[in-house]
Amino acid sequence: MKQYFKAKTAIFAGLIIVLFSIGASQSAARSLAGDSGDMIRPAKTTVSIPNVSGAVHNVGKIGLSITNEGNFGTGFIGNFVDSSTGLAAPSCQYPYPSRLDYLFGASFWIGAVVGRDTLVSTGADGWAGPREMWPAYIGYPHSGIEHHSIKDPNDTLAVSEQDYIAVYSDTVTNPSYVAQDQWDGRPHVPLNIEITQRTFAWSYAYAEDFVLFDYSIKNIGNKKLNKVYMGVYVDADVKTIGSAEGYADDICGFKREIPSSFGCGFRDTVNIAWIADNNGLDNDLLDQCPYSSSSSLTSVTGLRVVRTPSDSLKYSFNWWISNTSAPLDFGPRRIGTPEDPFRDFGGFLGTPEGDRNKYYIMRHEEFDYDQLFSAVDNTASGWLPKAAQAIDFADGFDTRYLLSFGPFDINPGEVLPVSFAYVAGENFHTRCEAWKELFNAIYPEAYYDYLNFSDFGKNALWASWIYDNPGYDTDGDSVKGKFRVCVYDSSLIFDTIQFDPLVIETTVTYLKADTSYYEGDGVPDFRGAAPPPAPKMWIYPQVNRFNEGELRVRFNGYRSETERDVFSRLRDFEGYRIYQSLTGRASDFVVITSYDKADFNKYIWNSDRGFFELKDPPFTLDSLRRLYGESFDPAQYARDYPFYWMDSTFYFNRQDWNQSSLTDSNLIHKIYPDQVYPTTLNLDSARQHFPEELTADGYFKYFEYEYNLKHLLPSQLYYIAVTAFDYGSPASGLESLESAPAQNSVGEYAQNQNGVVEAARLNVIAYPNPYRLDADYQDSSGGKFEGRGLENLMPDRKRAIHFMNLPNKCTIRIFSLDGDLIREINHDYPKDSPRSMHDTWDLITRNTQMVVSGIYYYSVESEFGNQLGKLVIIM
Repeated sequence: MKQYFKAKTAIFAGLIIVLFSIGASQSAARSLAGDSGDMIRPAKTTVSIPNVSGAVHNVGKIGLSITNEGNFGTGFIGNFVDSSTGLAAPSCQYPYPSRLDYLFGASFWIGAVVGRDTLVSTGADGWAGPREMWPAYIGYPHSGIEHHSIKDPNDTLAVSEQDYIAVYSDTVTNPSYVAQDQWDGRPHVPLNIEITQRTFAWSYAYAEDFVLFDYSIKNIGNKKLNKVYMGVYVDADVKTIGSAEGYADDICGFKREIPSSFGCGFRDTVNIAWIADNNGLDNDLLDQCPYSSSSSLTSVTGLRVVRTPSDSLKYSFNWWISNTSAPLDFGPRRIGTPEDPFRDFGGFLGTPEGDRNKYYIMRHEEFDYDQLFSAVDNTASGWLPKAAQAIDFADGFDTRYLLSFGPFDINPGEVLPVSFAYVAGENFHTRCEAWKELFNAIYPEAYYDYLNFSDFGKNALWASWIYDNPGYDTDGDSVKGKFRVCVYDSSLIFDTIQFDPLVIETTVTYLKADTSYYEGDGVPDFRGAAPPPAPKMWIYPQVNRFNEGELRVRFNGYRSETERDVFSRLRDFEGYRIYQSLTGRASDFVVITSYDKADFNKYIWNSDRGFFELKDPPFTLDSLRRLYGESFDPAQYARDYPFYWMDSTFYFNRQDWNQSSLTDSNLIHKIYPDQVYPTTLNLDSARQHFPEELTADGYFKYFEYEYNLKHLLPSQLYYIAVTAFDYGSPASGLESLESAPAQNSVGEYAQNQNGVVEAARLNVIAYPNPYRLDADYQDSSGGKFEGRGLENLMPDRKRAIHFMNLPNKCTIRIFSLDGDLIREINHDYPKDSPRSMHDTWDLITRNTQMVVSGIYYYSVESEFGNQLGKLVIIM
C-alpha cells in the first residue's frame, strides 16, 4: 500500500498565505485591479515589504498563474483572485476554465560557484521551504507586474495578446522573508542576480496551449559567477480541484522527438520534460470510465527550453519523490565511479536539500529514465538497482522534476538570456481501460507506447517556432534557419574533371523534392501568425416609431483588409463576423451575421507523396477563370470529381461560406457601394490629395460597412463586436485565425441618443417601476435581464433600477417621501457615446444599506432643466 506525504509543501504554502496576509494588512499589497488578473502596486509606505504580485495568463486554453518571485502556479504564492474573472486564480487549468488542475507550483533555480563557495538561489525549493527570490519593496519602481498587449494598437512594447513583465532578485536576506538553509546550516547567501521575467500568451489556435517565458539574468554583484547552472523545478500534482489525494499518482518523463508532420521519415526534436496523471482518472477510480470532459485528467503538461546563452550547454533531467520516510524519498541515481563518486543526500535518494546538493543535481548531466520504467532492471545502463518500492513508484506517485542546463559564466554587469515554454497537450490518454489492460510495471513498454504525445509534441514545436520563426530571416543576414529536403526523384551526373590520374566528380541533382524549414535563424522573434486587426467600430442606437430598439453598427476595415500578416507577410484578410452577447463575457458571444470573400482552396495531387496537398492561398473566382476559362466553376470539382488540367489533378473547396454579397441591406453591406479602391492607402496623402475618398470623420469610404440590428428591447444592454478573420496559412497547416470578439466589443442600450433626447425634449423613464422583489428579475421567470455579466456578485448587489433618455451630463437624486436624500448619482459621459443616455441605481443607499419598500422620488437635473418622477419599490 502506498504511503503519501504532502505535509511539508502544504504547511509551507500555508505559511506563505499567512505572510501574504500580514503584508496585505499593513500595506494593501494584494490590491487587485485591471482586466487581466494583474495586481496593481499600491502607494509607497514606510514598511519595507516586497511587493509580491501575481497575474493570470487566461487568453488561451491554458490558464496559468505567474508571479514576480521566481515561481509560477499558485502553490508557492498562495491563493489570489484573478480580477478579470473575480474567481480564484488558476494554478494551471487545462483546458481553461475547468476543474482540471495540472500544476501545484514551479520555480526557477540558479546556482554558481562564487569564489570558493557553492551557492544556489531558488524561487522555491518545493520541500524545505526557502523562497529566495523577491521583487522590490512596495512603492519602488518595477516592483509590481507590468502588463502589455498587442490588442492595444498603441502598445509598441507588446509581443503577445497578454504580456507580463516582472523584475525580482535574490538579494533579500531579511529572515522574515528568507528562511535559513537548515541542511547547510547557514542563512541565505545571495548570488546577487536580478531577473527580468517576460511571459507571453496568445489565443490563436496554434499558440493557445502554451505560455512562453523569457528571462534576462543580470549579475548585479561585483564578483564573477562561475559555472552557472539554471533549472526549472516542477511539482505538478495532477488532479481535479478539491481532490484530497489525486496528486499521488503522477508519472513523468522526457520526450526527445516525435514523427514529423512533414513526412518523409523525418522526426522533429522536441526535448520536453512531461508530467501527467498515470491513467487519466482522478484518485485511480476505474469505475469512472468512460472518460469525462469535466473530471478526467487526460492531458499532459511539460517544460521545453527554447533558448539558452550557448548552444554547447549540457542538460540534465531529474525526477524524484519527496517524503520524510527515506525508502519513499526516491529518484533515479547512477552508480558511483572513481571519476564520478556517488553523492549521498543523507540517506535519501530523491530530494536534493541544501545549496550544495541542489547544485550537484543541476550540474551532474544526468538524464533519468522515465518513471514508468522504475521497476525495470536498469543497472546495465549504470543506474542503482531498483528500489524495494519500485512498482509503487512506477505506477504513479507524488512526483516532481527538474530540467536544468549549464555551465556558463556571468561577469559583473553581464546579462544572459534564457527562454522556455510551459506546454500542454490534449488526448495524452485516449482509452479509459488502457491502464487496466496494458500496464505492467515489469514490462511498461506496452503502456508507454499507448500514450499519445502527438498534440503535446505539436504544441511544443509551435512554442519553439513562435520563439524563432522557421524560414524567416530576422536580422537580414540571408540565413533563414535549418531546413529539410524530401527527395522523391534524383539523378546522378558524372563529370570527368581530370584524366591523369582519372578524377570523376559526381553530382546529385534533385528532380522532385520538397523543402521545409524546421528551425529559425537563431535570432528570437517571439511572434506568430495573427488574425487581421479588428475593424474600427461605432454603434448608433435609436428607438423606432414602434418603440422597438435598433442598433446601427458601422465599422471601417481599412487596417483589417490592408495590413500584412507578421508571419506570412501576405494580406490574408478573408471576412468579417458580427457578434452579440447579453453579458459581455467572451464565452457568451454568438455570431449573428458574417461576410467573407468568394474564394476557393485548391488541393493539388502530389503523386510522389500519394495525397492531395494545399499550398497556395485561396483563389478568387475571377483568378480561376483567367486560368481555366470564362465559364469555369470550381464548385463542380470536389474531391470525388477532381479537375484534370495538363499534367495536374486538383479539386476545390470553398474557403469559409463565400457569403460575399455586400449590397443586401439586411446583411453586412457597404455604406458607399460605388466607391472605388483608394488611390493611395496613406491616410495623410489621401487627406491632402484625395479628400473626396474619405468620410467626414477622416476614414476611407471604400472600407466603410454597416449592419442594422432590429427588433431589440430598449431596456436590455447588448454587447456588440465585429471581428476580422483570415484564411489561415496553408503552407504551415494553420487554420483560419479570427480577432477576439472582446477586442472591440461595445455595450450599448437600444435607446435614443443624447442628441435625440435633447432635441425632442424626451422625458426620463425609470424601469422597472414598480420594482418588485418577487418578480425575480434575476431568474428566467423574470426575464433574467438583471445581473447579466455580474454572476460573481451577491444577489442583493445585482439589483438595479434603470434610467433612460438621460442627457449626457446630469445628476440623478433619489429622495424618500420625507425629503431625505437616499442616493446621488453623477452621470457624466461624452455626448452620444455608448450608454451616455442611460444609468442605473443599485438600490443601495448612500449609507451602503439596502433600500426598504416604499415610495421614492427621483430628480434629474441638467443644463436642460429639472425633471421629477416617482419610484415604487416593493421588497
